[in-house]
Formats: sequence, structure tokens, C-alpha cells
Amino acid sequence: MKQFLLLSLVLSSFIVQALPGDYLAQQPTKDDFALVGKSTQATIQLDDRDHKGLKRAVQSLQQDIQKVSGKSLSISPKTDAKQLLIIGSLGNSATLDQLIAAGKLDVSSIQGRWEAYLIQVIDQPMPGVDQALVIAGSDKRGAIFGVYDLAETIGVSPWNWWADVPVKKQPELYIKAGTRLTDAPKVKYRGIFLNDEHPALTNWTSEKFGGYNSQFYQHVFELLLRLKSNFLWPAMWNNAFADDDPQNAILADEMGIVMSNSHHEPMMRADKEWNRYGKGPWEYSSNRDNIYKFWQEGAKRHKDLESLFTLGMRGQEDEPMSEGENIGLLEQIVADQRQILTETFKDKPVTEVPQVWALYKEVQGFYERGMRVPDDVTLLWADDNYGNIRRLPTAEERGRAGGAGVYYHFDYVGSPRSYRWINTVPMAKIWEQMNLAWQFQADRIWIVNVGDLKPMEFPTDFFLRMAWNPAAFTADNLEQFAVSWAMQQFSEQYAATVAELIQGYTTHNGRRKPEAVEPHTYSILHYQEAERVSQELAALVKKSDQLYRQLPMEQRDAYIQLVSHPLKASQAVYELNRAVAMNKLHGEQGRVTTTYWAEQVRYWFKQDAELTALYHSLGNGRWNHMMSQPHIGFTYWRNPPANLMPVVSVAEPMPVADMGVAPEGSAFSWPISEYKGQPLALDTFYPHGQKQRAIEVFNKGSLPFEFSAKASTDWIQLSQTKGQIEVAQTIQVKIDWSKVKTGLNVGEVHVQGTGWGGAKIKVSALKPETEPTSGFVEADGYIALDAASATVQGNSKQSWWQLIPGHGRGVASMAAMTELDYQTKDIRKAPYLEYPLYFHSTGEFTLHSVIAPTLDLVPGRGLRFALALNNDVPQIIDSLADKSPAVWDNAVLDGVRVIKTTIKVNTPGEHKLRIYLVDPALVLQKLIIDTGGLKPSYLGPEQSQRIVKKLSKT
Repeated sequence: MKQFLLLSLVLSSFIVQALPGDYLAQQPTKDDFALVGKSTQATIQLDDRDHKGLKRAVQSLQQDIQKVSGKSLSISPKTDAKQLLIIGSLGNSATLDQLIAAGKLDVSSIQGRWEAYLIQVIDQPMPGVDQALVIAGSDKRGAIFGVYDLAETIGVSPWNWWADVPVKKQPELYIKAGTRLTDAPKVKYRGIFLNDEHPALTNWTSEKFGGYNSQFYQHVFELLLRLKSNFLWPAMWNNAFADDDPQNAILADEMGIVMSNSHHEPMMRADKEWNRYGKGPWEYSSNRDNIYKFWQEGAKRHKDLESLFTLGMRGQEDEPMSEGENIGLLEQIVADQRQILTETFKDKPVTEVPQVWALYKEVQGFYERGMRVPDDVTLLWADDNYGNIRRLPTAEERGRAGGAGVYYHFDYVGSPRSYRWINTVPMAKIWEQMNLAWQFQADRIWIVNVGDLKPMEFPTDFFLRMAWNPAAFTADNLEQFAVSWAMQQFSEQYAATVAELIQGYTTHNGRRKPEAVEPHTYSILHYQEAERVSQELAALVKKSDQLYRQLPMEQRDAYIQLVSHPLKASQAVYELNRAVAMNKLHGEQGRVTTTYWAEQVRYWFKQDAELTALYHSLGNGRWNHMMSQPHIGFTYWRNPPANLMPVVSVAEPMPVADMGVAPEGSAFSWPISEYKGQPLALDTFYPHGQKQRAIEVFNKGSLPFEFSAKASTDWIQLSQTKGQIEVAQTIQVKIDWSKVKTGLNVGEVHVQGTGWGGAKIKVSALKPETEPTSGFVEADGYIALDAASATVQGNSKQSWWQLIPGHGRGVASMAAMTELDYQTKDIRKAPYLEYPLYFHSTGEFTLHSVIAPTLDLVPGRGLRFALALNNDVPQIIDSLADKSPAVWDNAVLDGVRVIKTTIKVNTPGEHKLRIYLVDPALVLQKLIIDTGGLKPSYLGPEQSQRIVKKLSKT
């Protein structure tokens, strides 16, 4: 199904407009603009009085064109060439003024807009010039974004420097005749937060640049501009952006990056600056004068630099505020900060100085209890540090002049578990949450915590491009973006596979972050769960290795960074934990294979280290330290000081033959089970359930032995009835349903080898009285449903269920979507998901509704859905009825919230389960009805078998 979705989206005609424009002529004609022709090349015309930052961007473009074509275009303020690439910002380019005055260039579509740009081919723009390609910006950044749009279009990825993505060489570059496009951002401030940057990024910057100085930040700024973003919270763990290197802030302003400081660093002063220069405690109630002067210096330092001032106050080092920080005092703090800004910016009203109040963690509580800031201050709502937005603007709040924004996370240090190492956030999850932000008009600031930046290339790219134009991204084109992005970094030939691999490993990490995976996370006993996940990852790695061998040499370093390393590293952590679980189980059962699984633990621990070393060796150590974040051996929320090898058991079998027998699904084995009075049995077979179950015969000694297996009845089929055991063999047990009587049938398998008597394993088969006619069939004690398998009824323009491919633990999820401020009035008329069911049994059963850990982002509403069996009155369920910290901890670690409700089935046969839409933002992933046989597992059983009713012939 996933491959079908991917293929259909690749073949669709939709193009995600957030990627660069399609105006490069692949088969040029005589009318196209020759940027680099067979025997000619254009001259870049740039006015001397234009912005320094634009000049830097033009120089980068000049270098990009040379990388692509091998030709270097000259840059000149003159217009005496036949072919001109004219670049400028409105009001700073005499050539643009001339074209506008002559009626050759209409800039009304960008005039006065924020960061807008126009790209147009003009024939005979002025005397002596045959043709021109014009890049005009409404302002400095608008022109810069136009320049970098052209750079991307000719084949230079924004990740050329940061991920060694090679340029796509073409000796000739032509721009299509008639090209005219304009673009401008929908979100005003779009940026990243470099955070939790030690040890990886810090050690790398120290080795390569001598620290977090302007030589380092130049590359960060350029990456942001190439991604059409404009905003940065700088690294702050042990750093102070403007103090570490005075050129940092100056360079940011010159290049066009709006600087701010993180949510707990007010007034353009870094947290570490207080450690260096502050006097007294960081406590406003007792040390107001010193803190006030400290903030004054920050405002003064950034008076002439484009900045966004963070207001408010938290404790030092991002801790909650002390007891002395009450609402009244916080309001006084903001008033004092506003007074400082008023005194500093005497040439304009304080309402025109960009300001933000970050409602992070406990600060949101102050707002909810009545604290307010002036109307022109932007409210920056935050997620819960795990990618679930806590709150979005109400209708009243959407009228505030300062607007609202969102602070999001790809990286976090804190409870219940830090995650700082690798990319763990699926693209569809980002889209689903940030689409809500866009819908609720939180469009002033989008900023995301990217940690060390390097492991987060793909989600960072997606987040910032979506911030440019959220409306261009829909649930239906997300996979197409992944393919387009992969095509940009590599080639069309490999794009679909690269997209599948990236989506594959992020789906796995989205189920549970690697730092939170533990030996007991995935079941090694039920539903072949751990083995299935292992097979999924192994298949992805196999496909990745095949692709790697096909790639040109110059693409392999980028491929390791962007695709194969995060995939293989995620696999290594998973397999290590699976091996620990198997080692423990086999040790308890006394198996000779205990040592094998201990060796597997060591193998995957070593594999993890070797993957890190390979990454650090790329480009002769170009990215040394970048993957050095410890991520194995967590014992509480914080990472260990280094990766810690798990404790394992080692078997030293005696030189004898000693049989053990273990049925699938049981931690007990013979003969231990006999000593403990624990009878062994396979789970009951059902005609529409699991087709076969396994019995393992294993050795506890070092000498081989013969075994035999015999079924007590002819309806029990065994894959083998005898053999020699050196280590272990598996007997597959099936049922011949043609020989089974209606009702419960009980038999056994007798396994004999060494030891007295041998093992007897009970085998049961339940044949229902009636043959199911239609629907998902009850078997093995449950009915399991993927949310996306529903038939959708009643969708409208006001409210609808939306399938989101790639969201959640499976192939897709179903999201409740509505128009803004929608209220469900009559639940029976609301859109619903319908699942046909067939029950053999009756009674009160537990329905497990597996939903995304979304929060009640609309105040006072909850996050509700309704369910009904058949035509029963819908039962309203609030998925957030329990908001305890423990429930939230489990939800974000599991990546889902499981809501348990009771349904009553009075008669066997066909039924319909309906899930009604009540509140927006609820995302349903899976439904499991426990009819008495559901086993513990992390992901739950795979979807039940469905019978489709055959239409009668007429």
C-alpha cells in the first residue's frame, strides 16, 4: 500500500511550489535567456549602492554558476552587455528604476511587501541590451531570496556545503523565455534554534572554526537564506552569540538574518552573559537595578541591528522561575523591558520594535491565569517539547496586532527522556501540527529547535519551506515533497527510493525515539512484533546498501549523511535492545544460544561505534564530532556521559545434551515449566486468525541430540516430526480446518528428546458455528483495524476526515479537520469513519483507540471523538480526560495515546463501528477490540483479516 501511494504521488502532476521554480530550460530554444550559452555568457549587473548582504548573495550565486557550468560571470554596476542578469532591491538599483520608469518592469506585485521577489525575462530591456533576466526584491531579503531561488533552480542544493550535496553540472544554462514569477513568504519570521549543542556541534565548531564565531555563523546564515528563512536563536548552552565574537551580530544584520535569543534569554542578552558580567542573583524581585542595567546594554548593542526582542523572564539555564516570580512581578518586568526599548529606540514608537513573549512550559500557565502583555507583542506558543502544540490562538487572540507564532522541537533535553542524537520526527507529524498553526493564524513566527543541525537536514528543510508557504503543503502532496527533495539532493533516478528510506527510518523513530527504546519495548513473545520490526529495518538497510553501490562516488558522502547513516544507526540501537531482550529470555530458559545473543549485543554496540567513526571520517574528518552525542544506556531522562554497553548473560553449557522446549508466546519453557507447575500451550487457533504458531526445541548443552514430535490428533499439522538438535529448531504448527469439529477442539504436541517424559504442549482450535460473511473478522481474541481502512461518510467543507500518509505507526492516519472555530452541533450528522466488523462472540469488550498524542490546543474544549456500534447513540469520549504527568510521559514516549472504552456486542455476526468527528486535531491511528485474547505488545497486532461480501449476480 505504501509503495502504491508513493508511486501514485510521484506520477501525479502536482508540484510542491515551495521548491525552486521550474524555469530552467531543459531543451532551450533561441528565445530563451542564455545565462551561460554555447559561446556567450551573461554579465551580472548589481548597483554599487545596494545592500552588502545582497552583494554577498550575488557573489555566492557567481560561485554557484561556476560550479555548475564551469564559467564565471562577471559582476558589474554597468549595463553595457548584450545579456544581463540584473539583480537589485527596489529603491537601491538605478537599473531597476530605469526599467520601471520605461514600463519594461511592473513591480506592483512585490512593491511594499515583506521579502517578496520577482524573477522575469525581458527582451530588449534597454538600448544595447538584447535580453535580461531580472531578479528584483521588494527589500534586501526579497532580492536575496530571489538570488538563491535561481541558485537552486540551476542545480545547487541549499545543503551543498552542509551535507556535501554535489552540484548538478550543466555546461549551458538557459532560462525559459516568458518567465515571470513572484513569491513572498506567508509566515513573517522563519528560523531555527541551535540548542543542546554539546558535545557534537560544540566540539566540531571548536575544531573547524575555533568556536561559535562569525566564520562559523556565516555558513549558518547562508544556509538559512538559501532555505528562504530569516530568523535565528543562536547556540547558548555555554555560548553568548554577541559576546563570543562581536562580529557575529554585525554579520547577521549585514547578511539579512533577524537575530533574537531563546525563550529564556530576554532583551538580546545571552544566559551566559549574566554568568560573565551579572551582579547578584538572577532574581528581579531583589536585584532589579542590576538586571535592568544588564538589559539596557543588550538593547543598546542591538539598536542598529535588525532584532526581535524576547520579553519576560525565566530562571537561569532555562529553569522554571523562582517562587518570587509572581504574575504581578512578571508584568512589571515586561513593563520595564518596554521602557528600556522606549528609551533606546527614540526614533520610533515602541510598538514598532519587534518583540516576542515565549509561552514556554510554566510561562503559559501565567498567561492562562491572567497575565497579559501589550497587544503589539507576539505571543509565541510552544509545543510540549515532543512535537505536540500545547495551545493556539482563540478568535479573540487572533485579533492581536502582534499576532502569534509557534516554537517547535526536533531536539530536547529533559523529562521523560532527552532526544538529541538523530532525526526522529516524521514529516507528516510536522505537517499535521504546523498546518494547525497555519489554520489558527499563528503565522508571525515559526521557529524550530534543531539541536546540532546536522542530523536534522530533512525535517529542517521541510519545516522552513512549509513556513514560506504553508498553503502549498497538503496531506496529499507530502510524499511528493519527499521525492522532490530527494531528487534535488541526488537525482530523479534514485529519488523515490531515497524518499522511501527517509520516510521508513523516521516512521520507525516516530514510533519510539531511539533514546527511549528499551529491551522490553517491542514484544519478543507476541505477534512476532520484534521480529517484524527487525525485518522492516533490515529490508530498508538492504535497499539502502543496493542504492549506495549504484550511486556515483561524488554523491556517496551526502548519501551517508542524509540517508544511510540515520537509517543504519537507528537499526543498530533497535537491534541492540532486541538482542538484550533475547539474551535475557534465553538466559532464563538456559539456552545455549544465550551466548549468541550476548554476541549480538556486542556486535550492534560495536556497529553503532563503527557507524559513528565512518561518519566522522567522511571528507577526511570534515564532520568529526558531529555524531558524538551519547545515546545508549539511559537510566533516567538524561543521556549517559558515554554510550554504555548493556550487561549481558553468557552461557557455559556442560558437555552434555539437554533438551528444552518453548511454545510461541510464552516466556516459560520445558522442563522449568514442569517444576513450576506451569502448563505449556499455544494460543488458540481460529480460522481467520494467525495461520501457524511455533514450538522451539533447543539445546541447553553442547552435545547434539535427537528429538521427535507427535500430534495427538490428525487436525494438528507439524512442519517436522523429528530431527537432530545442535542449537535449536522450530516446529511450525498449523490446523487442518477440514478435520476440525465446530466448537472448541483440544489436542497436544508431545516432544521427546533428552530428559524424562518430554514436553507436552496444548493445542486448541476454535471453529465457530457460522462462517463470517463480511467485515473484519474476530479471531485470536481481538479485531484489529488500521484507521486508514475506514469508509469515510459525511465529509463536508466545514468538517472532514483527512487521510495523512506517513503519519503514525503505520501507513497512514485519519485526522479530524474542520474549518476555523467549527463546533459540532449534531454528532449524528457529523462525518464518521465506518469499519465493518464480524463478531463470533458477544459481551462487553474493550475498545483500544490508538490516537496521536495531540493536545487540546483549543482552550476549554478537550480533544473529543464519539463512537457508536451500528446505530447506537454515539458515545462522546474525551481523549484528554486524564491529564496527569504520568499519562503524558507515556503518551510522548509511546508516540500515541491509547483510550480504552467499553462496547457491548449483543449478537454475533455483522456490525459496524463508527468513529464520529467532534473536535479538530484528533488523529486516529489504530483501533483494537479486545474480545478476550489480546496480548501485551507495543504496536498491537496487525490488521485483522477482512472478508468483502460478494455481490449477487442479477
